[in-house]
Amino acid sequence: MPTKSAAAVATSLRSALPAVAACAVTLGGLTAWTTLGGAGSPAAVGVTDARLIMPADPGGQTAVVFQLRNTGGADDDLVSVTSPRTGPVRLAHTVVRDGAGSMAMVDAATVPAHGTLTMSPFGLDAMVDAPHGLSLGQLVPFVLHFRDSPPQRIAAVVVRPQDAT
Repeated sequence: MPTKSAAAVATSLRSALPAVAACAVTLGGLTAWTTLGGAGSPAAVGVTDARLIMPADPGGQTAVVFQLRNTGGADDDLVSVTSPRTGPVRLAHTVVRDGAGSMAMVDAATVPAHGTLTMSPFGLDAMVDAPHGLSLGQLVPFVLHFRDSPPQRIAAVVVRPQDAT
């Protein structure tokens, strides 16, 4: 059986060396990138500071606002809000045209990675038909649903309009 000469083996190894070196450098770079957090982490959204604005008209429409904090390394989207005490909840954004404000419904709101989304009655909020018999300080349960994170349950405190900002 013929054997390769030492020179032929050395030539084969030299030709493979650039590819092996490129793989090693790439693997080392990816390892460092991941170790330093560059590869990211999943979204991790928490909800605080939930406030339901006392409507001027009992049982009328009003806004509920939340503060959402994402400590994860990826953006997430708030896609819906539900409540066992209210009718449908719609995400909305205030749009001002020619000095007049109106509501535009939105499908989702992004909670940025390592960031905060603070909802406001003058910007992004959730519109609800307020339950009858609300009183200041009362707690109303809500569930916030996200594209990637698990649902978050929180109770919104009923506040006067001037306390909602």
